Amino acid sequence: MTPAEKPPDGLREFAENLKAAPRHIYETAFRGGTPATDRTRSTFIFGNVFLHLHSVRVHRWTLRWSTTMGLGIMTTSAFLITLITGVMLMFYYKPFPEAAYDSMKDIHFVVPTGRFIRNIHRWAANVMVVAVILHMTRAFYTASYRKPREYNWLIGLGLLVVTLGLSFTGYLLPWDQLAYWAITIGSNIAQSPREVTDAIGITQWFDPGGIQKLLLLGSDVVGPEALIRFYLLHVMLLPLALAALMGVHFWRIRKDGGLARPADADARLGPPPAGTYPIFTEAPQRTYQLAAIVKGRTPAVNNGPENTVPSMPHLFYAELGVFMLTVLICLALALVSDAPLKELANPNVPENPAKAPWYFLGLQELVSFSAFMGGIGVPAIVLLGLGLIPYLDREKEGTGQWFGGPGGWPLVRRSIFVGLGSTLLVETLVIRFGWLREWFPHIPQLIITAINPATILTTVYALYSLWLIRRHHSTRAGAMGLFTCFLCGFLVLTIIGTYFRGPNWVFYWSPGDWPKH
Repeated sequence: MTPAEKPPDGLREFAENLKAAPRHIYETAFRGGTPATDRTRSTFIFGNVFLHLHSVRVHRWTLRWSTTMGLGIMTTSAFLITLITGVMLMFYYKPFPEAAYDSMKDIHFVVPTGRFIRNIHRWAANVMVVAVILHMTRAFYTASYRKPREYNWLIGLGLLVVTLGLSFTGYLLPWDQLAYWAITIGSNIAQSPREVTDAIGITQWFDPGGIQKLLLLGSDVVGPEALIRFYLLHVMLLPLALAALMGVHFWRIRKDGGLARPADADARLGPPPAGTYPIFTEAPQRTYQLAAIVKGRTPAVNNGPENTVPSMPHLFYAELGVFMLTVLICLALALVSDAPLKELANPNVPENPAKAPWYFLGLQELVSFSAFMGGIGVPAIVLLGLGLIPYLDREKEGTGQWFGGPGGWPLVRRSIFVGLGSTLLVETLVIRFGWLREWFPHIPQLIITAINPATILTTVYALYSLWLIRRHHSTRAGAMGLFTCFLCGFLVLTIIGTYFRGPNWVFYWSPGDWPKH
């Protein structure tokens, strides 16, 4: 047998293939090779199931820190941190009342790094709530809800609601006094329509409040049924809903032409700085002819690639930077502040004061005067108003720029004074002199439901908004004034509920002034 006819050495070939396996795995995972040219950077985005939601190129205006402040990516990063740490906690948590509290104590005191992981989980959830509220605020003040982004604004509202629901459902899981009575407050708010149905005497035939409470708790009281429902919502249903909405949200950003930017963004940016990747780095290898003409327009029509850069590495690295910053914030907070764990839940020993999670304390302040209007009526009006904003504001001036539109920053500045001033004035009045029930003990409940601090503030804000619309001949001006007032009201009421409400929901300047037992 000649050397040419000699069969190859199978063992040597096997060894060579095994040696080359890491390189082949990398090449099959990243088929475009190292993202060093315009084409391979595009392939890097197209070939990645996660990054494919991004556009291949991104406008330089989008990468400016002042455009978004990274709030959307911070929200996503906080969700991922919460998801990972939550899965780790699930290995030790037992979702039934007899063992839930003991498992939390084990995590807190026995499991190695358990307390630290729980702290990260709690702080990441709080960072996520703050970031999603700020992200929505940024989108509003830059008019990023306008055509063609109206539907994505609604998706963003859905993300806000699901985020709050995700954080709220996790509140019960420790099964301690803090969690038990906070959820009791939430269930009473769900039942608050009885305030109206009882007043008009139809509860025995029509009881939406009772149905809502039953759906929330699975029972008339906070018990095992509520715990398993909240656990299922917290670890499965709401995270899946949030992930689905986030996917649609990112996809719509891409399909709607990227983030909103001013019409003169290119002129404001000027020429790209030295060292920026050029628009095209490879000569075209083939030509194309016009194959079809179709009717319609897309956000990219009449927009060339000028003043854009490849998403890889510019946008990708910026997102990694925000993710690392979010991790740093969560780790730092987890090191200096432990997640609370109070005594075992006891239905016979109510917390006083019993407080909802901080992001609902503004509502709890209003609920103390009217459960229905403070807990359901006004929040429903706010959500409806936010949802209608893109369809009522059809203007174009100021799109993509902070406080754009008639009035601009001076209007927002005046609205801050109106929002803060009216809220502080109403709160000072009710704290100092009480409200209708204290003045007229036998007053009908329907009057208190209709006339209370929540409805008065909403009316003041609405009238101020209508005045702005008339003065500036602009729906955008009215929307900016109304949104700013509600934001200021939320801030003031949250601070009062957090720091100045004590036992029996009485106002105290300091916890040191609380009555001693």
